[in-house]
Amino acid sequence: MTFQELIQQGIPSVLPQAKPYETNINHAPKRKEILSEEEKKLALKNALRYFDARHHAELIPEFKEELNTFGRIYMYRFRPDYEMKARAISDYPGKSEQAKAIMLMIQNNLDYAVAQHPHELITYGGNGGVFSNWAQYLLTMKYLAEMTNEQTLVMYSGHPMGLFPSHKDAPRVVVTNGMMIPNYSKPDDWEKFNALGVTQYGQMTAGSYMYIGPQGIVHGTTITVLNGFRKIKKSPTGGLFVTSGLGGMSGAQPKAGNIAGCVTVCAEVNPKITKIRHEQGWINEIVTDITLLVARVRKALDNKEVVSIAYLGNVVDVWERFDQENLHIDLGSDQTSLHNPWAGGYYPTGFSFEEANDMMASNPEQFKSEVQKTLRRHAAAINKHTAKGTYFFDYGNAFLLEASRAGADVMAENQTLGREFKYPSYVQDIMGPMCFDYGFGPFRWVCTSGKPEDLAKTDAIACQVLEEMMRNSPSEIQQQMQDNITWIKGAQENKLVVGSQARILYADAEGRMKIAAAFNKAIANNEIGPVVLGRDHHDVSGTDSPYRETSNIYDGSRFTADMAIHNVIGDSFRGATWVSIHNGGGVGWGEVINGGFGMLLDGSEDADRRLKSMLFWDVNNGISRRSWARNEGAIFAIKRAMEVEPLLQVTLPNLVDENLL
Repeated sequence: MTFQELIQQGIPSVLPQAKPYETNINHAPKRKEILSEEEKKLALKNALRYFDARHHAELIPEFKEELNTFGRIYMYRFRPDYEMKARAISDYPGKSEQAKAIMLMIQNNLDYAVAQHPHELITYGGNGGVFSNWAQYLLTMKYLAEMTNEQTLVMYSGHPMGLFPSHKDAPRVVVTNGMMIPNYSKPDDWEKFNALGVTQYGQMTAGSYMYIGPQGIVHGTTITVLNGFRKIKKSPTGGLFVTSGLGGMSGAQPKAGNIAGCVTVCAEVNPKITKIRHEQGWINEIVTDITLLVARVRKALDNKEVVSIAYLGNVVDVWERFDQENLHIDLGSDQTSLHNPWAGGYYPTGFSFEEANDMMASNPEQFKSEVQKTLRRHAAAINKHTAKGTYFFDYGNAFLLEASRAGADVMAENQTLGREFKYPSYVQDIMGPMCFDYGFGPFRWVCTSGKPEDLAKTDAIACQVLEEMMRNSPSEIQQQMQDNITWIKGAQENKLVVGSQARILYADAEGRMKIAAAFNKAIANNEIGPVVLGRDHHDVSGTDSPYRETSNIYDGSRFTADMAIHNVIGDSFRGATWVSIHNGGGVGWGEVINGGFGMLLDGSEDADRRLKSMLFWDVNNGISRRSWARNEGAIFAIKRAMEVEPLLQVTLPNLVDENLL
């Protein structure tokens, strides 16, 4: 069968041969035993409902073995034999170009070069799933191949509920992930219902089909590192940045350090992913001996090298040894997946990678105890460095939150609402006041032709738009504009593409609309093929997350989730091609609500109308909320937006004299 025929087939009527477990692939760790015997039967019944009853006798023992061995039913047998990658949009079968674009983005999320655990359908973060099992993938792709622009596919936490009648301006796909009733939203609840196959953790852009490989986080990390050095009034040249994690998201850190121009040390315990990041060029060197690491870093600093070094080992050892050696760290952070601390997101020191994985599955209580012990040591070592002048920031991965729950010394002496911890979230000090409040956030696009030359043309178009805008921009946003012009000019030489021909830059509403309109015009003129627009949920408006995206909101509303819900509803009726809303993201299930979108530009007048309506709302929704929280930059930005658009009328805050209070 051809690729198109296999997509249209969906779940095959004749069972494919069982597939061997491939040991050379980076697999998800075994999940802990969470289901009772009766619940295991229910998990099997839930999995078997995808298949004709005549296959059940053959599949039951196989699915039971998967559940007992891995803690989940992935249905490995049904993994497609074709190469998993984003193809040109013209290669996909279907009646709707919008649906074809979504198929392209789904396959990109599962590309072996992109996905962290591709056989378990996990894109990044240890548990950020596109689907829970391969039957869901097959059925979803079949529905997308069949749908018209008068239908909408409803996705229920990885499960394709079905095609429903709608209209051409409705989203083609509506996605929800992990939306739990609050009283049933504890860690063991998520584990249980995920194991039962009725919900999944979609992360941010994994379960919403908008991940573009590490490039997305490379850009955000580059901006963060540059501004981190600006905060300490030091050039990145000859500076040292220490962090940890080389997974799907965190693997971007060393590349960002190189672009910023400093020495980066990034610790990672997983040898497979370390090797992959080295082969992909995201890190320059791997060091396995802590003594050799100290010598190598000293040499790099003395020579003012721009180099990224992966230390294959635990980051706690790095912090402690660098303290003993009095090796000064300028910037410090951590980007291990601490939203997922008990299932492979963070590893305890004193154990090999294999020993820790065994303990995680066979003795989860001991594993939790060892992780918390390590977090206390980790924080203690960081405190010694910050006492010597290191600037440490939480990278929104729940490091400080989980460290505090472990009893680590991370709480502020004089706690206030919004400043509970000793160290700021990077959003509090950097991204929030410098970018999000002014409407600047991660605008991204994918060239659906798959042609590098199309991406080069879009880079040139975006750069031209930004340079023209910068000439007339107010002084308040000149730095943001210049950082992104510099970024886009260096994008080609930095070889940021992994998977699809994609790009990201930070732009405000005006920039996003003007760049998108220029793309749409180029498509209409047959200069480039269709383009998918999107963004990370980590943005101005898409996410309510009290310790990350909304951590620089101090009126108490950072613990509410109205903005993300408003965002996805507003995007839905303003022309998004697909929309998503998730419980959980980079800081963990139960800690955050995320809203996202995707939009296909096809050169039509309809696309031009939709992009202007939706992108304006998608950004200014968040700016208005931030301005109501009395954020100075957001008040400036929303007033400017109202001057441009007379139909926009936003309630502005009246400021209180502190002396009166």
